[in-house]
Amino acid sequence: MYSADIQKTTRSFLPAIFEVTNWDAIEPFFKTLLDRDITGKDSLEQWLSDQSELEAAISEDACWRQIKMTCDTENKVLEEAFNFFCLEIQPRIQPFSDALNKKLVHSPYLKDLDQARYFTYLRSIRKSIELFREENIALQAEMAVLQQQFGQITGAMMVTVNGEEYTLQQAGKFLENPDRSLREEVYRKIQDRRLQDKAILDELYDKLVGLRNTEAINAGFTNYRDYRFKELGRFDYTKEDCFQFHDAVKLYVMPLVNEIYRHKKIMLGLQQLRPWDADAEPEGTLPLRPFTTGDQLLEKSIACFTKMRPFFGECLQKMKSLHHLDLESRKGKAPGGYNCPLAESGAPFIFMNAAGQMHDVTTMVHEGGHAVHSFLAHPLKLTGFKEYPMEIAEVASMAMELFSMDEWESFFDNEEDLTRAKNHQLERVITIFPWIAVIDKFQHWIYEHPSHSHAERTEQWICILKEFQDEVFDYTGLESYRANAWQRQLHLYEVPFYYIEYGIAQLGAIGMWMQYKRNPGTALDKYCAALSLGATKTLPELYDTAGLEFDFAPAKIKILMDFVKNEMDKLA
Repeated sequence: MYSADIQKTTRSFLPAIFEVTNWDAIEPFFKTLLDRDITGKDSLEQWLSDQSELEAAISEDACWRQIKMTCDTENKVLEEAFNFFCLEIQPRIQPFSDALNKKLVHSPYLKDLDQARYFTYLRSIRKSIELFREENIALQAEMAVLQQQFGQITGAMMVTVNGEEYTLQQAGKFLENPDRSLREEVYRKIQDRRLQDKAILDELYDKLVGLRNTEAINAGFTNYRDYRFKELGRFDYTKEDCFQFHDAVKLYVMPLVNEIYRHKKIMLGLQQLRPWDADAEPEGTLPLRPFTTGDQLLEKSIACFTKMRPFFGECLQKMKSLHHLDLESRKGKAPGGYNCPLAESGAPFIFMNAAGQMHDVTTMVHEGGHAVHSFLAHPLKLTGFKEYPMEIAEVASMAMELFSMDEWESFFDNEEDLTRAKNHQLERVITIFPWIAVIDKFQHWIYEHPSHSHAERTEQWICILKEFQDEVFDYTGLESYRANAWQRQLHLYEVPFYYIEYGIAQLGAIGMWMQYKRNPGTALDKYCAALSLGATKTLPELYDTAGLEFDFAPAKIKILMDFVKNEMDKLA
């Protein structure tokens, strides 16, 4: 039914050979669209198709500039190419985009379109018109450049262990070492290295918070949080729902987190559990090493995905053939991981920082879920139809983490390691919730108090961190590290307020996994059906297609947590 033999969108409006070199190369196409007479429904749909084609070409060009720069943050040519787009091209596009949006909504033929099919698209267009302000164009360009500086700063961070240099991601493998003194040494080196750039990252964040607040005020909002909710298209939930989520985490998740960490403490035979013990194994148990190289990680992931459903494996195989993956950590590479959809060519790009650890497998299958989503949504007619909500995008990725566990024999040779890996994954499913709540609540405070001082920011961060702190780990003497911990979260710098989605989607993913445990085939059918809708349905409708309720009330969270706990008990 679904095919990974993805085809680049055929051009009919743009020349077959067209590159985004400068504004003069692009402007005529915008002017043509703006000046064209729309004479009826068919004419309007052709106009939308041509506009979509232009958007896809420009979007893909921008994506490649960002991909290349994050793969090599030390390359000034790549940095300049990205900055050129942000400062010289994107600002000139925005007034035309606004004018085209208004041309669409004022067209007398708009009523003749299939209103159900275009509902979410037109809702998004009207939202963009409402938010657009000429005076924000320069601010947004400046922010786009500043946001990428986080990756440049953190990508240069290195530590020396046993005489060799490692990226912080690579050094993380020593935190699994049975030598506790080595774990503590490396933990402190990583944290001390982060502290070296504390002032630089503080200054960068100050600039971003100030610019974002000005952007919101310009658009008529009281604060950036309310502006950003609108910009992100959060039509189906409010800030009050987020606050309810925070409370539910404290009520129904923290007891499970404490239970997991108490068990960890007993297993390790420790009087005190310290942060450098979080990833350790009991004495005599070697750390999980599911792969050694990026190539091996990819091949094992393809095998795993193929066993679930051949189409899933074909998606990764297609990306491999196109060289649309950069998996291993190295100096000068930006931190983190992402799947970048490519609007015109279709097959996305996966970027990550693998270092041979178990959590790299989780990252790979997570981004692989995003990639499958990109493949499924690509056949949709308009570029705007493919710009799906992040709350369903993260269901795609997080559900794939859970689905794939049944096929993790691709990564592990023996039953004991496989069980450990599954237990590791389910622990992570639960223990990630407090961090999500902390980051989200912190952002609400930040943008409700945009003129805060560094001391006030630190005080509030520590207060929120303690609110969701476990009862097991001993953090004595680590106060300076804890006070600075927010600076490691790239979302705060690069994609503000994009984090609660992980919590909402994790609940959806657990709901999908419940279905999968009952009937894998039916669950995967619903999964694919929902993802293939892209952004053509509302978020509750997408969840409904997937067999889920869009509900993250405390009672619902309790049911899902109980289910995960039961599955963990089966592994014991």
